[in-house]
Amino acid sequence: MKNLITSFIFIMVGFLVNAQTLNDYIDIALNNNPQIKAYNLKYNIAEEKTNESATLSNTEFGAGYFVSEPETRTGPQRFKLSTKQMLPWFGTITARENYANSLAESVYADIAVAKRKLSLSVAQSYYNLYALKTKQTVLQEQIELLKHYKQIALTGVEVGKTSAVKVLQLQIRENELEEQQKIFEQDFLGEQSRFNSLLNQPKEHQITIVEKLLIPTEAEEINIDSLYVHPELLKYDAMYASVTEAELLNQKSSGPNLGVGLDYINVAERTDMDMPDNGKDIVMPMVSVSIPIFNKSIRSKTIQNKLQQEQLLAEKNTKTNELESYLEIALKKRKAARISHETQIKNLNQAKNAEEILIKNYETETMNFNDLLDILELQLNFQLNKIEAEKNYYVQSATINYLTNK
Repeated sequence: MKNLITSFIFIMVGFLVNAQTLNDYIDIALNNNPQIKAYNLKYNIAEEKTNESATLSNTEFGAGYFVSEPETRTGPQRFKLSTKQMLPWFGTITARENYANSLAESVYADIAVAKRKLSLSVAQSYYNLYALKTKQTVLQEQIELLKHYKQIALTGVEVGKTSAVKVLQLQIRENELEEQQKIFEQDFLGEQSRFNSLLNQPKEHQITIVEKLLIPTEAEEINIDSLYVHPELLKYDAMYASVTEAELLNQKSSGPNLGVGLDYINVAERTDMDMPDNGKDIVMPMVSVSIPIFNKSIRSKTIQNKLQQEQLLAEKNTKTNELESYLEIALKKRKAARISHETQIKNLNQAKNAEEILIKNYETETMNFNDLLDILELQLNFQLNKIEAEKNYYVQSATINYLTNK
């Protein structure tokens, strides 16, 4: 799992003219995002629990003073000191460490999933920004073109080739485009704020957006097998392994605990007679055994662990089906975006040809400004649809990368 996550880089080079820009933003997000930091801290805590699991139970110390000193052959007992240490059954500490490590691996899988999802969110927001920025540029170009034709219409009014109504129609259309452009500008600022939030940087921070996205002429190969080593699935493997280690620890807990200790009793000398070992202190090593005779809870935990493993397998199968479905949908949508992009280019070329025909007709007769406005509106729709197709293509590519990149 660790090797998988370490080698994972959310690759966009195959999809962008200036891929490094997006990759830089993804790196910033991965380094700055508070959720990722929280997951890393959670993993550090889980790793530290491994050290905690390797400790023994508390050592017991005791002291007692004989208020009424019991008399023994060698003298009266004055006070007693004792110490005791319980030791788990052989292999129990190792089982605890393995269980703690398996829990840490499960948390590490959460980090991998969070990083991939964050990278996907950054990429999707970036492509939304590209679309909104490019649409503003297209609208500005159309506004400039309308101003040009408005000037032609004004000249036509002066020479009697057209009416002032046509000038007003062009002005109204220009006003509509300026309104739409301002709406796109506000949408851009809102998306920019969301993008900066993902990077955990000031909302007003300026974002550098690639000037143009080129859709590859051929679709890249997709390694479907890599879907089945996706972190969202590996997480279930890590959780399954933790349950396995939990059961091994549960079985170890069914063994007896051993206790070793030492009692020391201070004995005073007898003054009424002289005898061997007079006043000799008592030292008594102790051994104890703790046996879980009533181990119904252990059997119950075994059943629970088995059921939990079955549950995890069912959940993994469900998640696998979901990821397969997401991948299939993303591939279809990306293909649809490519088809739409090609269609918009064809329509746009034909609309420009129609515009050229209208301009040539103006040289010999009165221009039909109604037809011109219709053609310009078609051009704008084709351009906006083309941009939307480019955005959709890359958004779906980012989703495919999320699902299939190692």
